[in-house]
Amino acid sequence: MRSVDPTTGEELATYEEHTPEEVDAALERAVDEFAEWRERPVQERCGVLVEAADLLRERSEEYGELMSKEMGKPIEQGVGEVEKCAWVCEYYAERAPEQLADEVIGTEHDARTLVSHEPLGPVLAVMPWNFPFWQVFRFAAPNLAAGNVGLLKHASNVPGSALAIEEVLRDAGAPEGAFQTLLVSSGQVDSVIEDRRVKAVTLTGSELAGRAVAETAGRELKKTVLELGGADPFVVLEDAPIEETVEKAVHARTQNNGQSCIAGKRFVVVESVYDEFLDRFVDAMADLTVGDPLDPETDVGPQAREDLMEELHDQVERSVEAGAEVALGGEPLDREGPFYPPTVLTDVPLDSAVACEETFGPVAAVIRVPDEETAVEVANDSTLGLGASVWTADLERGERVAREFEAGCCFVNEFVKSDPRVPFGGVKDSGYGRELSRDGIHEFVNRKTVWVDHGLTED
Repeated sequence: MRSVDPTTGEELATYEEHTPEEVDAALERAVDEFAEWRERPVQERCGVLVEAADLLRERSEEYGELMSKEMGKPIEQGVGEVEKCAWVCEYYAERAPEQLADEVIGTEHDARTLVSHEPLGPVLAVMPWNFPFWQVFRFAAPNLAAGNVGLLKHASNVPGSALAIEEVLRDAGAPEGAFQTLLVSSGQVDSVIEDRRVKAVTLTGSELAGRAVAETAGRELKKTVLELGGADPFVVLEDAPIEETVEKAVHARTQNNGQSCIAGKRFVVVESVYDEFLDRFVDAMADLTVGDPLDPETDVGPQAREDLMEELHDQVERSVEAGAEVALGGEPLDREGPFYPPTVLTDVPLDSAVACEETFGPVAAVIRVPDEETAVEVANDSTLGLGASVWTADLERGERVAREFEAGCCFVNEFVKSDPRVPFGGVKDSGYGRELSRDGIHEFVNRKTVWVDHGLTED
C-alpha cells in the first residue's frame, strides 16, 4: 500500500497490507477489548476523547501537513480539519453521558419502564480519502463514547492518516483493541463484514461502494449507515445579497479542492439576478490561487489522484458536447501533478453530466431558472439528496424553501456543512442513517426496552 504525494508524484511511504491472519488477530482483539471497554463508566471513556482533543490540537500542524502530502488538501484547511476533529471529541465527551442515559417512559402505575442504550460491539468503518481525519473522528468519537470498539478500513491512498488516527487515540489512553486500523484492500472488505465478530458497518463513499457494502451487510442482517455522494443545489433567489452570496458560493464549490460530498455543485440562479451573480462568480473563481497545498497562499491544490482528475475532465467534456458553455477553466493545467482549475459552466443542459452526476472537483454548473418554483423543481431533480442551500433576504421564505428541498441537510444563507451538534446524512441515493449529534450516537446502540413490574412485590 503506497502513499503518494499528488503534487509531485513522490512516494512518501509504503505499508505492508495486513495478512488474513493479522486481520483475524485484530478482530479477536476487538472482541476481547469490547468486553472490557463497554463496562468502563461512560465518563472514563469520554476522558479518552478529552485527551485525544488535546493531542489533536498539539499535532494539528503535523497532521495537516500529512493530509496535504497524502491527498493534496491546502495546509490551512488540513489544520482546520484537525481542529474540527478535536471539537467532535470534546462535543461527545460533554454530551455522551446525557445522550446515553436511560430514557424513562411512563406506562403502568406499578411498573418502571425505560429505554437503555447499550453498545453493539466491534463496528467496521469504511472511510474515504477526501477528509481523511474528520470522516473517521465523526465515527470514532460517538462510538467509543457509546462503548463500541472501532475497526477502520481507510482509503488506500491515505494509510499514513489512518495510522496517525490510531496513534493519537492510543496515545490518548484508548486500549489497543478499542480502535484498530486494517490495512486491507477494498476486495477484502466483504470478508470482514461477513465475519460474525463484526456487528455493524458504516461507510462514507461512492454510491457504488455503498450499494456493495449494504448488500453484503444486508445478507448478514447487520446494521449499516451510509453517507454517499451529493450533487447539492445552491439556489440563489432574486432577493439574495449577491456580494455575500458569491463569496459563500466560491467557498462552497472549491473547499477541499472541490472534493467534498456536500460542496455546492449545481448553482441554480433566478433569472433576474443571473447575470450579476455569474459575472461576480466567474471573477471570484478566477482570482483563486491554484498551487502547492503546502503554500499558505494556495486556495486550490491538486486533485487527489490523476485518474480522479481525468474523470472530472470527462464530465466537463461530455457536458460541453451536450451544449454547456465554458465560462472559465475547463482544461487540466499544464504543470506537474493532477491540477484542475476552478471551472464554471453555463447554459448547462439539465440532462448533462455536470447537472446529473456528482462532480468531485472545482467545477460549477450554473443553471438559469425563471422563478423560485422552477428553482426548487430543478434542485430536487436529482437521484441524490445529501444537502441543499437557498440564498435570500427573506428568512421566512428561505425556511419555507428549505423545507421543500429533498435532502438531508438544508441550509438558509449558509453553505452545507457538518457540525457535531446537528444530525448529518442524506436521502435518496445519498444514503441513509445519521451521523453526529444525538442521532449519530444512537445509530450503533441497542435501544433496549426494560420493563420492571412492581406488582408481584407490592404488599
